[in-house]
Amino acid sequence: MELASYSDSAVRLVNTEEPARGTDTLTSVEAVRALFGPNSQAARRATEADVTRFRSVRARLRAVFTAADGGEETHAVDLLNSLLLEFPVSPQISGHDFLDDAGRPRWHMHLADHPSNATAGYAATAAMGLAFHLTEYGVDRLGLCEAAPCRNAYLDTSTNRSRRYCSDRCATRANVAAYRARKRRETERSGDTGRSAESSHESTARADR
Repeated sequence: MELASYSDSAVRLVNTEEPARGTDTLTSVEAVRALFGPNSQAARRATEADVTRFRSVRARLRAVFTAADGGEETHAVDLLNSLLLEFPVSPQISGHDFLDDAGRPRWHMHLADHPSNATAGYAATAAMGLAFHLTEYGVDRLGLCEAAPCRNAYLDTSTNRSRRYCSDRCATRANVAAYRARKRRETERSGDTGRSAESSHESTARADR
């Protein structure tokens, strides 16, 4: 079952806000529609009311990532289960729009939502995609970027569960910051050693006098 695009929907929504930086791009119907991607019929259903609804779902999805990142496994699952109950979907076999070289449908599983509004449809598929990712790879594969003040959500698909940052840019920034901090500590230790040696030398000189 190919559900990467559904779980990515959860990440895209969560990352429309960066609380530590005080930024929020989810401020208009156009921003809501952009989350659905191009050529989405669901996006056309979005109205001004969906801006507030999307923000509410976003806060709940971020809470899932926060709990998972903090090692609160059961709490993360409970939060996600509450979203699944509120926004249900129906799995269906699809493929008529994707044909192979022989003209036969490329059958695959599709999550069909039955929304009363654009938010319900988006939340349903995002929560289900995230649930499949969590159960397939583990709760610890849901993370928040360690490059302060970013804290963007990400899905760890690395083979050794080593991902710590949401992007290469944040990884580079964090590595540079760590390098500079290490150099500062080395400089401070060197200065302390020099001052200690100088103090010892002065003490010896006074004793000789």
